[in-house]
This record gives sequence, structure tokens and C-alpha cells, in this order.
Amino acid sequence: MQKLNEDVLAQLSADLDALKNETLAKLGEEDANHIRKIVSIQRTCEITGRIFLMFGLNPICWSLGVGLLGTSKILDNMEIGHNILHGQYDWMNDPHLNSETYEWDIVCDSESWAQTHNYEHHTYTNILGKDRDIGYGLLRLNHKEKWHPRHLIQFFDYLVLSSLFQWGVALHELQADEILKGKQSWRDKVPFLKGFLRKSARQLFKDYVFFPLIAGPAMVPVFVGNAAANLIRNLWTSTIIFCGHFPDEVEIFSAADCEDESRGHWYYRQILGSANFDGPKWLHIMSGHLSLQVEHHLFPNIPAHRYVEMAPKVEAIAKKYGIPYN
Repeated sequence: MQKLNEDVLAQLSADLDALKNETLAKLGEEDANHIRKIVSIQRTCEITGRIFLMFGLNPICWSLGVGLLGTSKILDNMEIGHNILHGQYDWMNDPHLNSETYEWDIVCDSESWAQTHNYEHHTYTNILGKDRDIGYGLLRLNHKEKWHPRHLIQFFDYLVLSSLFQWGVALHELQADEILKGKQSWRDKVPFLKGFLRKSARQLFKDYVFFPLIAGPAMVPVFVGNAAANLIRNLWTSTIIFCGHFPDEVEIFSAADCEDESRGHWYYRQILGSANFDGPKWLHIMSGHLSLQVEHHLFPNIPAHRYVEMAPKVEAIAKKYGIPYN
């Protein structure tokens, strides 16, 4: 990591804080309308998709149902759930869009997500030994990480992780590797496990018991269709996250790099440790605007649809200080 002196980091911090405050000052009806419109589209996709699946003995209806339900689950996970749980819409004082009360349509409990993602990942982004999102305890993604023979089959591990991504996210707080090493005990994880079992049981009942049962003769197509929609959401979410966090250009840091870190240095690390990708408006929405991962890591509490207008300004600030913008 290129070293910037504290004066330069202070100036970087001032520029990015000014952009943040400028954007926060604009928040209002446009942002409220955006999230409410996305919620309306998501609900329409879910209801329509589940209706089509009820006629799942017809392959065309089944395919339409899976596609619409998969789209619904992606929107709920990415543009709605992820962003609401970051507190991006808390200022609206809408209990349905508030980070303290919102629960999303995946097996991961929102309280557990807030701990492993909002706190651990966003505070210690890409710091080895602190950000457990680097490889999720399975994959070696950087030469700074110790190699192990099991990494020879890590592409297979990646495919399994991506296919079951909501379960990997849900169990992230368990820290199974720490338990196996004797650094933590199962007893320490009892509160987490209760929350996990409660949430996962509710999700499994909804998708694989309730909706198949009320489908009558279409029970099996509905069961398989729900599994297919969950798989679509898992693969999509995993792909978006890997594209924003782990390309070659993205930097990984040691704990020593980040000791006594100033606000400016934290901003600096977020830019170096993230990557964006380009695409049309629908892609930004379907990715929860994590297509603009640099801006999300800098400003996780700002409504994500604002990242599109912020990105050119962030890139200009990075260029001003000679910082790579991935």
C-alpha cells in the first residue's frame, strides 16, 4: 500500500466528508419514492411468481414463476434488505424500512448480519485476520494468506459456497474454525444458534412446506421452483459480492497497516480495497448498487441509488491524490 502522509489524508477526508454532507443534504422525497417503488416491484414479482408456480404443472408457467420469484428474492436481498439494514432509510421513520425492525427473505438473521457485515466487514475491510469476509474462511484469495493443500480444490468450494450462499452468510457468525481450534466453545454460540435456528426454520417452512402444501397437485413443482429461485438469488448475490471485493486490483491489508488509523486513512483503505463494475440501470438496481462498491464502502449509510451520481466525484477525488480507483 502506497503511503500518504497525514496532511494528505486529512485533505482526502475533508473532500470525502464534504461530498457525503452534500449528498445527505439532498435526501428527501426522491429517495423515499425510490425505495417504495422498488419494494412495490419486489412484492409484485413475488406475488405474481408464486401464482405462476401454483400452475407449475405447465412448464411455461413454472419457468415464469421461477424467474419472477428469483427476481423478487434478488431485489429483497440486494436493493432492499442490504441497504435498509445499513440504515440508509432510517431517516424516513417508516417501521417497514427501518434497520432496527426490518427482516429479509433469507435464512440469515438481520441482527447477526449487522454484527458480521455492518460492523466487522465495514470497519475492518480487507484486513487479514479481522475481516472474515476475505474468502469466508474457505478460499485463499491473496498471496499474503497462508497456503494449504485444501486450496487445490477451492474452486469446488467456491461453487458450493455460491450455491448455498445464504447459508454461508447465515452461519458466518458461528466462526466454526475458531471452535475447531478451541479458541471458542459451542456454549459461547448458543444465543446465535437460537436466532439462526428460529430464522432458518421460518424460511424453510415458508418455501418448502407452506407454499408447496397449498399448491395441491402442483406441490412438487412449487417445491422445486422455490429451491430454484433461492439458487438463482444465491448465485447472483455471490457473484456480485466477489466482483466488488476480490478482483486482482483490490488490495488486502495487514493489521499493522491499519494501526491507529485516522479517518482519512480509513477512507483511503476503502478506496483501495474495493472495485466497481459498469452496466445499465437495471444492473445497478439488481446488484443493490454494489456495482459501485467503492462508494458503498466509503458511504454505507447513504441511500445506494445515490452512488451513481457520487461515483464520478469520488473518482475525481481519488485522481486528485493519485489513488487507484478500481
